[in-house]
Amino acid sequence: MSRPRIDLPASFPFTTELPVRITDINYGGHLGNDKVLAIAHEARARYLATLGLTELAIGEGTGLIMADAAIEFRAETHYGENIRVSLSVMNIGRAGFDMVYLLETFRAGSPVKVAAVRTGMVCYNYPGKKVVSIPKGFRAAMERPS
Repeated sequence: MSRPRIDLPASFPFTTELPVRITDINYGGHLGNDKVLAIAHEARARYLATLGLTELAIGEGTGLIMADAAIEFRAETHYGENIRVSLSVMNIGRAGFDMVYLLETFRAGSPVKVAAVRTGMVCYNYPGKKVVSIPKGFRAAMERPS
């Protein structure tokens, strides 16, 4: 069976921290696999907010839609721990790009990689129901060095 392999960038220009909530825990007593994508979503929303944007408004009447996602699970994390989510934008094209997320927790002061996530994002005009080019201002913000 082929497994996804997510290449991590050399740097992450955005970082945020989230607690592992009791509602994030599965029957195995650790962070549920479905919650990893939800945590990535929260980090993406926070990143966009730092730019003054939302997923439905990134400029020029354009929003974002997720085309695909891949998750590479690396370690368990549990209720009460905090997860640091680091985010980077890669592979910027005409209408889409990848967002790569590294989820880590800390144990005994050392980082533990919990998961790596990649989401393929596409610029989308919701009223027109069509894929559109990345707005110039948004592209410039994503390409700006950290």
